[in-house]
Amino acid sequence: MEGIIKAVCISEKRGTVKKNINEVNVIKDFGLEGDAHAGKWHRQVSFLSADIVDEFNEKGASVIEGDFGENILAYGIDFKKLPVGTKLICNDAKFEITQIGKECHSHCEIYKRVGDCIMPREGIFAKVLESGTIKVGDKIEVIYPEKDMPYMAAVMTLSDKGFRGERVDTSGPRAAEILKEHGFKIVEEILLPDEEAQIKKHLIRLSDSRQVDLIITTGGTGLSPRDRTPEATLAVADRNVPGISEAIRAGSMTITKRAMLSRGVSVIRKKTLIINLPGSKKAVEESLSFIIDQLPHGLDTLRENTEDCGRN
Repeated sequence: MEGIIKAVCISEKRGTVKKNINEVNVIKDFGLEGDAHAGKWHRQVSFLSADIVDEFNEKGASVIEGDFGENILAYGIDFKKLPVGTKLICNDAKFEITQIGKECHSHCEIYKRVGDCIMPREGIFAKVLESGTIKVGDKIEVIYPEKDMPYMAAVMTLSDKGFRGERVDTSGPRAAEILKEHGFKIVEEILLPDEEAQIKKHLIRLSDSRQVDLIITTGGTGLSPRDRTPEATLAVADRNVPGISEAIRAGSMTITKRAMLSRGVSVIRKKTLIINLPGSKKAVEESLSFIIDQLPHGLDTLRENTEDCGRN
């Protein structure tokens, strides 16, 4: 699949509309030269389909290049249908898609003017793998992810005291270490308070936009009124996977009878597996030891890749 660049847009200051500059230098692990939204993060460059913008204008809108906050506007590619991990190549520049769509925190000028904005649902974001120069009229080549690419995982540590800085919570970092040891690629580690709304928000974002294979949560699985992780997880679930949490509790019961008090659940949202673990480092180590060897087959099944269960 190939596309053609219609516009290359940047904004020199955050909060200002992007303008088409026709040609730009792409900087590895940073973004577009001169763009205020470039930086050392996963949303370095944004892409939007020019075909979708044309359809939007045909409905009565009047928008030009950069109005939606996109960096690169291109014909011939429906970006939102590309999975995270897809590579985009233009001349020497190489990008990797890291996020599909984004949450709209406050309505932009386009929304206020015409009552809609397509960037949150149609746009994508990427990081820069290789530097180069791109310009209007250049071709963009799409390279779909390899089947043997590492599993992408995110770890959420849920702790009121940890979030307030009253203690150092080591359960999430330890979960990330174990996953890395087993070949997982950790794309995010986040620390949150025991707030159900925030937990749901980030579970949805990581599953839908970042499209990770696995989310591990630590903490918030006990009997305290503030322990709301299972409720937040079930609220965003499409399907339940009870056997994983049953295996964790069964294994933990051989170590301590208090394991019966853990309310952790395991679920699927779209193609992401979400597993709740307890909030102590020791419990995380024990829990993962009971299930880690079986996760690859489950994740391959979710990604419809069961004919090749030997992913790295």
